[in-house]
Amino acid sequence: MSEISKASLKKILLQLECHFTWMLLKEDIDPDELEERIAEQIRFLLTTSKIRNYNLLAYVKYLNGKKEEALENLQKAEEAVKIEHPEETEKESLVIWSNYAWVYYYMDKLQEVQIYIKKVESTCKQHGSASPYKMSLPGIHGEKGWSLLKFGGKYYEKAKESFEKALEEEPQNPEFNSGYAITVYRQEDYYGKKSAAEGSSLEPLRRAVRLNPDNVFVMPLLALKLQEIGQVKEGLKYIEESLEKYPDIPYVLRYAAKFYRREGDLKKPLVFLKKALSFTPNSGFLYHQIGLCYRTQYFGMKKRKQPRQEMDELLRCCIFHFKKVVERKPKFFYAHLDLANMYAEGKRFQEAEEMFQKAFAMNKLTSSEKQQLHLNYGCYQLFHKKSESEAIEQYLEGLKIATESFERNKCKYHLKNLIEKKTKKGLGDAKSFGILGFLHQLDGEKQQAIECYEQAHEMDPDNEEYFSALWDLRLSLRS
Repeated sequence: MSEISKASLKKILLQLECHFTWMLLKEDIDPDELEERIAEQIRFLLTTSKIRNYNLLAYVKYLNGKKEEALENLQKAEEAVKIEHPEETEKESLVIWSNYAWVYYYMDKLQEVQIYIKKVESTCKQHGSASPYKMSLPGIHGEKGWSLLKFGGKYYEKAKESFEKALEEEPQNPEFNSGYAITVYRQEDYYGKKSAAEGSSLEPLRRAVRLNPDNVFVMPLLALKLQEIGQVKEGLKYIEESLEKYPDIPYVLRYAAKFYRREGDLKKPLVFLKKALSFTPNSGFLYHQIGLCYRTQYFGMKKRKQPRQEMDELLRCCIFHFKKVVERKPKFFYAHLDLANMYAEGKRFQEAEEMFQKAFAMNKLTSSEKQQLHLNYGCYQLFHKKSESEAIEQYLEGLKIATESFERNKCKYHLKNLIEKKTKKGLGDAKSFGILGFLHQLDGEKQQAIECYEQAHEMDPDNEEYFSALWDLRLSLRS
């Protein structure tokens, strides 16, 4: 087949509805880690659709350069269709066939590509689809939602949209309701929205539990959401019910551990997490949660001024577990931050610095993550390296990111303390007064801001930033 024909095939392939056209980018995941996670879910979540898991696993195998293994998983997905949907095998196979076509295209097996395109085309025509190469089916929207969810935070909004499309056609579908509720909860967690207000995950989770009580994720997530809004007693009821129903499912155990850790109980979480780790020994999430438990114990002992030997053992445990996370999930921002901070606690400053710099080098950090990074690095510079000037730089950078958050307020608090202390000692330079002017400006204190910027401009008359700020403030007072 000629190159022109191959180009024509590509145009058709781009019209198919499948993982290859859903813009699931390799750069946003660790393919090895995701492969393992999907395999774990196939093993433990016996009631979950194996079709969508094998389909997604096939795509991740392809991303990992394992085309033959991708085909093997697509074959398993086909076998699962016969069991899960014996009466609608053709419609339920559309995504599988589309994935087959793409894998064969990349293997340069163009005859096979055409065979699978023909299967898709024939099914679309048979069911009267407006498009010759795809159908708008709630099941496909749902599968797309679950796949997007697996690729991380930047995909959550698109995942939510996909579940919404699926629910428009099947509003009572338990799986679509579960996917939607989990996505909204994850969005809140990712973007730091914990409110119980309208639009939160609380009601979607309640609905999902009502429609799909056997889903191992939604009941524990509802418990955690209830805990977040202060309804701990009801949350505890759901956690206990989940543990009773699924005592050996790692996902239930890890959410239960998170619930009890938040309540200040550090014994139960470690028992649950170590049990879960025995089932899934490579889980970065579990190592992170165990590290968090040890970290809480460590800082508790530090506050009570307990013996250094015991604290050192907890510190060693923290570092061990956070290192495991970074090894298994190299794109997990918070693990890098946690490990950097614990290295700093152990006065391992070179390793702490390396870990902070790896975090700074990460692509596509959210505003909230950038603020957390500047705050943590600022505190590292201030409290461990004893460098006030470096700390000031970091707090200022965090404050300049105009997203309101706890971390931004902390940057502001530390920055204000450092600058005021400096100016009161008579050590204030132009930069100090410029920052103080900026802080007053943020608080709406225009006259005080003008006075500070005037001092800064007097000390550094060539600085355009101070002149511009003064000009804008004076104009705003006149208007």
